[in-house]
Amino acid sequence: MPMNLSSHLVQRLLHLPPPLTRDLVVERDVPVPMRDGTVLLADRWSPRGGSDGLPTALLRTPYGRTGMIAMQLVRPMAERGFQVLIQSTRGTFGSGGAFDPLRREREDGLDTLEWVVKQLWFGESLVLYGGSYLGFAQWAMADRLPPEVKAMIPSVSESAFTLEQLRKDGFSLEAPFNWGIQVAGQEGPSSRVQQLLRIRKDRRALYTLPLSEADSATIGCRSDYFQNVLAHDADAPFWSVVDHSRQVADITVPVSTVGGWYDIFLPGQLRDYQALQTAGRTARVTVGPWSHISMGVGATATGEMLDFALAHARGEQPPERAPVRLFVMGEETWRDFPSWPPPGYEPERFHLQADGVLATDPPAVSAPDGYRYDPADPTPAVGGVRMAMGVKGGRVDNTKLEARPDVLTYTTSALDTDTEVIGEVTAEIWFRSSLPYADVFVRLCDVDEKGRSTNVCDGLISLTGADETSRATVRLWPTAYRFKRGHRIRLQISSGAFPRYNRNLGTGEPRATATTFRAADQQVFHDPPRPSAVILPVRRPGHLDS
Repeated sequence: MPMNLSSHLVQRLLHLPPPLTRDLVVERDVPVPMRDGTVLLADRWSPRGGSDGLPTALLRTPYGRTGMIAMQLVRPMAERGFQVLIQSTRGTFGSGGAFDPLRREREDGLDTLEWVVKQLWFGESLVLYGGSYLGFAQWAMADRLPPEVKAMIPSVSESAFTLEQLRKDGFSLEAPFNWGIQVAGQEGPSSRVQQLLRIRKDRRALYTLPLSEADSATIGCRSDYFQNVLAHDADAPFWSVVDHSRQVADITVPVSTVGGWYDIFLPGQLRDYQALQTAGRTARVTVGPWSHISMGVGATATGEMLDFALAHARGEQPPERAPVRLFVMGEETWRDFPSWPPPGYEPERFHLQADGVLATDPPAVSAPDGYRYDPADPTPAVGGVRMAMGVKGGRVDNTKLEARPDVLTYTTSALDTDTEVIGEVTAEIWFRSSLPYADVFVRLCDVDEKGRSTNVCDGLISLTGADETSRATVRLWPTAYRFKRGHRIRLQISSGAFPRYNRNLGTGEPRATATTFRAADQQVFHDPPRPSAVILPVRRPGHLDS
């Protein structure tokens, strides 16, 4: 979004209801003491006519308290029934202490809540709000909230923030690298301009070997967060302090969470919702056709603040709505469901066959298909789940990608009726490499009548012992998609999606220090003893409109 958008234009883009007032008072640099004596700074926004009795919206952010974050998140709430406290997290934008990403948000958040409810200006209720890191700051303390907290609205976020990206069996490079170098230099002079000017340099840096020098290659210094990402896998004890997933079922305040089908945090976000659902909590989820920074996420989360959260803050019931609201792509419409995953969608196996065929019939005897993967010319990431400036995420044309010799495709015949896929998607790919270390990337696509292939969802797994034939189980992103009659369902198989995922160099060296790479010859099997397949949650054609 352009930096010079006025607050009025931002609010029109968010489709907000008319404000109750535009006359606001902002109290800057309010000191908030922490238990260790560190002081964090906050800004308090309130209507000039008085805020007595108004519920408080609390946002805790490492990205500063002015500019776009104030226009998009703070002002709209302060003009429509809230007083707002936006706080800079520890070590950022004037707050004391050192910024240790993710690791202090539980204690500092709870200390902030204890301070807020004691203030003379505080009414009787408080709501937690914000997306991405601001959403994690909510999840981090959500099981220990004081009774004054009436609701939380975390969007494009999850309780085990970033850990999906750091899997030993599927290391995401692009998102943690870009975020690490962003926050490392975000408080410098003209930092936003500098970030825009170095987009190409940042992209080149992702090719750096060893990876431990990639941050210095673009910003001239180390990013502590990125170095920690390289040094510690998701299951390492180092990250245990940022994994709050085990506490989600203990959350008792109403939760409305907003996500996107192409957001980096979607799998964990839906896992969190399922935990709340299973525990019988008051919770709902909205998932749209968005990536992490799509305008639709912010607009929908703002709507949930003014609809769901404000009602709970006032002791009222929000307008009735189904707990699960999903944008069904392909059909291009919003639909409501009673749960996630929705009932009525049965797993169906679509088997890889000879000659690039995908079908529900079991495979016949056939020779494996092969391709050569070369990390010196890695299979590129095209659309899909991306978080990088200047890069298009979401649904894109895959024609050029599928023309590469290192990408296999398997396609059904034209569908004779609409076929709806909603839920969790997995693939079982029988695979062998000429090297012990290899990746398997799987992407589900929709091919229209003109032959245009559009990505639906995808996932990757890194294998060890890949030189022995084995079944690779790949978890793709969840989805909601209707394949139209006359379209075809396609599955892509390759060994990478760089730089979203790190290149598999084929040597097994530690990712931080690896400097050499080897090309590999890969084989994909599809015969009776090795029936490679994608498993789709399908609703039967006769029941689509029931």
